Amino acid sequence: MAFTDIDNPELFFQCKIHQGNAGTNAITFDGDEDMQPDLIWGKDTSGDRHWWADSVRGKKNTGYRLLASNNNQGDGSNAPPDGITAIGTDGFTLGANTSNTDGGWSFEINEDKDNGQGNSGRYITWNWKAGTSFTNDASSTGIGTIDSSGTFNNTCGISIVSWTGTGSAGTIKHGMNTVPSVIIIKNRDGGHWRMYHHKNTSAPETDYLDFSNSNGDADDNTAFNDTAPTSSVFSVGSMDETNKNTEGMIAYCFAEKQGYFKAGSYTGNGNADGAFVYTGGRPAWVITKANGNDTHWNIKDNKRSPFNPIDDYHKGNESTAEDTGVSSHAMDFLGNGFKHRGDNSEVNGSGRTYIYMAFSESPFVNSKGVPNNAR
Repeated sequence: MAFTDIDNPELFFQCKIHQGNAGTNAITFDGDEDMQPDLIWGKDTSGDRHWWADSVRGKKNTGYRLLASNNNQGDGSNAPPDGITAIGTDGFTLGANTSNTDGGWSFEINEDKDNGQGNSGRYITWNWKAGTSFTNDASSTGIGTIDSSGTFNNTCGISIVSWTGTGSAGTIKHGMNTVPSVIIIKNRDGGHWRMYHHKNTSAPETDYLDFSNSNGDADDNTAFNDTAPTSSVFSVGSMDETNKNTEGMIAYCFAEKQGYFKAGSYTGNGNADGAFVYTGGRPAWVITKANGNDTHWNIKDNKRSPFNPIDDYHKGNESTAEDTGVSSHAMDFLGNGFKHRGDNSEVNGSGRTYIYMAFSESPFVNSKGVPNNAR
């Protein structure tokens, strides 16, 4: 078996910090390789909403449509004209955004709150590449029962899928040739986010996670019709958040790739010599969530914390500022995974179960058998 599926992860995923300037702002990624993003997830590090833009939902007028992962509103009118104005071959361009309000939302994307000084007006984005468009007429192809379209990339295991809800159980082509490990679904007309994670429970297709709050998993067959995804389709039931009749839906699907993306679970040990989690690569980005109803989606990355320990994090389900220097939440990014250095119950409670997603900046061993270096 190959050491890795991907020698150079920055062709498919990159993190980027930028400073707002309240004017035209061309953001270029830091990696040695160019990468045109199809999914951009951003956050003002001093507060405000998480915002998601993608190439499938595209633009309304001059700005890309935005969804916020920390609330349940839709994207019907949420495309700030001076927000993300273009996606390029190695980044994206922002307009003169000054807390632009659209459809009752305020999105902070490019404010120069402190004249470029300090962390005020500092933003982080997490960016993914897909790239091959598809359209599926289910009745003609025999793949799935609900028409879908979107973009996919089999090399890195990602697809972004759009469809119109039917209100009845059905199957949807996701575009990839491998089984998704994680599926995140949002009703574009409004409603909570729903997540399938293949290590969430012993029967993950029967449950869902709410990506927009701190709740634990819920057992409901109307989310994914109690049916696991396959290498060609995923299933939805009659739930409004995953398949409401006549309303627009979007799904972000991720399949595991050795040395690049891992979605798994671990058990905490409750001390500073914490649980080690093998991911097959040196992490660039990690999100964790504990079971139960009292924990947040904790996000760490290699840009806001360029050195170990990684003790700066965002809560993916809240609009609060980043938490910095929190030793009880700390972890180390290692050459082959991550290791907890804190004892907080949100990330490393004794005997507690957690799920995670991790994208690597380099594989543990490349296709030539050469190992990477520790941070």
